[in-house]
Amino acid sequence: MSGAPTPARRWVRVDRRERIAQDIVALDLVDDEGGELPAFEAGAHIELFLPGGMIRPYSLYGDPADRRRYRIAVLREPASRGGSVAVHDLLLPWTRLQIGPPKARFPLDAQAPRVLLLAGGIGLTPLLSMAAVLAQGPRPFALHLACRSAARVPFGAGLRDLPGATDAVVHLDDGEPAQRLDLPALLAAQPPDTALQVCGPAGLIDAALAEARRQGWPESRLHWERFAADPAQEGGNGGPVEEDEAFEVELAHSGRVISVRADQTVVEALGAEGIEILTSCGEGVCGTCLTRVISGEPDHRDQYLTPEEQAAGDQFLPCCSRAKSGRLVLDL
Repeated sequence: MSGAPTPARRWVRVDRRERIAQDIVALDLVDDEGGELPAFEAGAHIELFLPGGMIRPYSLYGDPADRRRYRIAVLREPASRGGSVAVHDLLLPWTRLQIGPPKARFPLDAQAPRVLLLAGGIGLTPLLSMAAVLAQGPRPFALHLACRSAARVPFGAGLRDLPGATDAVVHLDDGEPAQRLDLPALLAAQPPDTALQVCGPAGLIDAALAEARRQGWPESRLHWERFAADPAQEGGNGGPVEEDEAFEVELAHSGRVISVRADQTVVEALGAEGIEILTSCGEGVCGTCLTRVISGEPDHRDQYLTPEEQAAGDQFLPCCSRAKSGRLVLDL
């Protein structure tokens, strides 16, 4: 990895690396020149620019008040597209790499008088930064973590030594029945106006949201973040589906018109014409490729934009979304 970083990136190095659970490593990243890192909000993530041109987002789990380092924890997933494997195999102590600025798309509810933090496995990471912030303020909160086994609990016995995690409740799928996660009971026990912040596997998120809605929790108090697109959502895996049709995209700055085949994404069609758009997840989750739409009607298939942002129709994610109109004019 060489070359000068763009203004949006900075060089960091791996200052510390530790195996904190089965298939999970934690990394401390520090500024390569010893300076302070940009401030971040609880729940934010950064993008790592990895070897081979891969760009992957990972949540920050450290205390936002600590600007000496960024802390991430990454689960090795061999069946993924290679980002987690690269982190595990290549990011050793003193390794230099570039990172993007912190992005906050999963903010902590600022208004609710009480907060329930609910995580599944490695989904704990953004919630730890929230716990660190909440522990310093007047609002009560609870942190619950569900894992398959004790070996997969991030940080293991050291979890409760982290800021805000002193009273974390751990639920193990293979543990005693009485301590397993009981979503209906947990949600029903929360005082009125509690905010739910949930992150983890799609199954946990979907079950938690469905139960909260069944119990009458207001939508404004439900907040979640997915680490991967929901495959049940049409086109949510970043690719076209059988019923898709071809359409055109016009590049407003040059007037070029490029056809997007039914079996292509917009990113793929532009790339074939030598027009590169920066992407990361490829699934409409991270927002890296967010592009302004000048005219035309997007067919939104992402899980990044809010329903209100999608309804506005003035931006879309070209890694997975398509067009309902015959042509989209893009601010490119």
